[in-house]
Amino acid sequence: MDIPEIKRRLARPATRFSVGGFRPTYAREESWLGRVSLYRPDEGLPVNKAGKTLHPYAQFYLPALPWVSPLLDGVKVLTLFVAWPFPRPEEDMGENWLIREYRDLDELVEKDLSAPDAFLKPFPLSASLVEEDYPLWDGGGVPREVEDAVLALEHAGTISCYYDLTTHCYEHKIGGYPSFCQSGIEPLDDYEFVFQISTDDKIQLNVVDNGSLMFWKHKTTGDWFLYYDFY
Repeated sequence: MDIPEIKRRLARPATRFSVGGFRPTYAREESWLGRVSLYRPDEGLPVNKAGKTLHPYAQFYLPALPWVSPLLDGVKVLTLFVAWPFPRPEEDMGENWLIREYRDLDELVEKDLSAPDAFLKPFPLSASLVEEDYPLWDGGGVPREVEDAVLALEHAGTISCYYDLTTHCYEHKIGGYPSFCQSGIEPLDDYEFVFQISTDDKIQLNVVDNGSLMFWKHKTTGDWFLYYDFY
């Protein structure tokens, strides 16, 4: 397996998000971290059984993005809410974290809501295309046969290491590969990685110790899966 074939096997597109740097328009077509403004008329901030309000973490307006996972086809707006303290990794959605997907903008109304103890600083997002995102070498996602081919190139002196061939987007993103801090996990085969929100000083988010909140979606049921790790 040569270098072009290795890269072809691994490369995935992604949308990378950058925080702030411009004045927000507050239009519906704007994506945000730390702010959710679109709800159905009967919806508000979700509350768990302990009576704690989940924090608004993200609102993505998908039609405006350069690339979106096929698992989000038809979804116009995706919003994310997370409890503090964080849910357990791999905890089921619904109690301490929640994703809402909307396919019809006309059903949504704007509401200015915030959790009583919210700590994220709201910022609008700018989006850019990452044409080729690659998995981390020790983070999962490199098939065994590709790993063997990379090691053969190293032994032959063609490359010094895997990262001579690849780059990885660690920022907030939709698509690409998850940014594991430790050796990665792989949910069941029918799940596909969809997006992540990473530690970011500007929005005052630290995922335990410089980690990322990472989300997968089931290809047939549409169920969501959460995982995070840290240094």
